[in-house]
Amino acid sequence: MSRRWQPTATIQASVALHAAAAGAVLWQPGLWPPALAAVIADIGLLTAAGLWPRSHLLGPNLTRLPAAAAARNEIALTIDDGPDPEVTPPVLDLLDAAGVKATFFCIGELVARQPALVRDMVGRGHAVENHSLRHFKRFSVLGPRAMAAEIAGGQEAITVATGRAPRFFRPIAGLRNVFLEPLLAKFDLRLASWTRRAFDTRCGDAAVVHQRLTTGLAAGDILLIHDGNGARTAAGTPVILEALPRVLATAHECGLRLVRLDEAVGDEP
Repeated sequence: MSRRWQPTATIQASVALHAAAAGAVLWQPGLWPPALAAVIADIGLLTAAGLWPRSHLLGPNLTRLPAAAAARNEIALTIDDGPDPEVTPPVLDLLDAAGVKATFFCIGELVARQPALVRDMVGRGHAVENHSLRHFKRFSVLGPRAMAAEIAGGQEAITVATGRAPRFFRPIAGLRNVFLEPLLAKFDLRLASWTRRAFDTRCGDAAVVHQRLTTGLAAGDILLIHDGNGARTAAGTPVILEALPRVLATAHECGLRLVRLDEAVGDEP
């Protein structure tokens, strides 16, 4: 199953610029300095777009929930880098206690090591989505073949464990390059980023994490926090376990309903 890849205006303009530069040099070799400068500038723009997690320049990017979901006062809680056998189970208990369903972006290799835990996540009503096979920090500089292997490996591991193919993909730290969107189209996946990020892999202060996720919290927001690779508090507790109840309480006080990404998006392309 795949969908049609539609290059953005930025990509189309980039292709046209490269073609024009090549044509100019062939027509008049002396034009190579400005042609090369234009190509380098274009590559710099594409690279910057890939380093901006919320950018839409390289392709569709879910940075907020659809308007219909926002109208229903919905927000989405997304949890990355698990499953972690120490941290994920108590996170699931916190979510159960609050009656909340979340979307977990999981690493394929960890899913393969903890299939029972992943099945428990799904059994409790949560969604498990693709966060690559091995969580390479260099993911954004991979070529198309290596990137495809990371996406396919994560997709397979999660499908085997849960019986359901993921619908969404989140690259490591949200960083990517021009190869990602055509590959996501091939695998019928949708890029999902966030509206608010906790930076909780570096910050172990639960009050700060809570503040980052809830200051100005509004319907349609997508929140990002981690059950894997998360920082710890001064007492040694995974920061998500102290911050998450506060975030859920604030959302409730604001009259917001936490839903899974797939529930919020529905069949919207």
